[in-house]
Amino acid sequence: MSEERHHHHQEEEEKPSEDVVYSETAYNPSGDDYASGYTETVVAESASDEYETHKKEEKHHKHKEHLGEMGALAAGAFALYEKHEAKKDPEHAHKHKIEEEIAAAVAVGSGGYAFHEHHEKKDAKKEAEEASGQKHHHHLF
Repeated sequence: MSEERHHHHQEEEEKPSEDVVYSETAYNPSGDDYASGYTETVVAESASDEYETHKKEEKHHKHKEHLGEMGALAAGAFALYEKHEAKKDPEHAHKHKIEEEIAAAVAVGSGGYAFHEHHEKKDAKKEAEEASGQKHHHHLF
């Protein structure tokens, strides 16, 4: 994923300052007799950094979801235009019907992509809430 840095001024809630530490071991096939060939990297990431990462991921998926929706809308509109052209121009009706079907397939594909990104956005939102320590409180009334 892209690690873009965008600064937005938003109201943020208190987040716990628990640190998350993880290590990563990688094999490095160096010819050095003193090195074992394995290196270990230890990275500490605070809970607020993890929260920010998940919020950025949520925003990223929201943007991609909107692109999918716009693609579906544009392809659907083009399909309807080609359907109209097939009726209006009987000499080239076959060409217009083929283009209509292709545009309809693109619209369905874009809609599916938007649906996929919607679920990715929901997952990122859930991860952000878990990282910030927020719990789901469901009130019936």
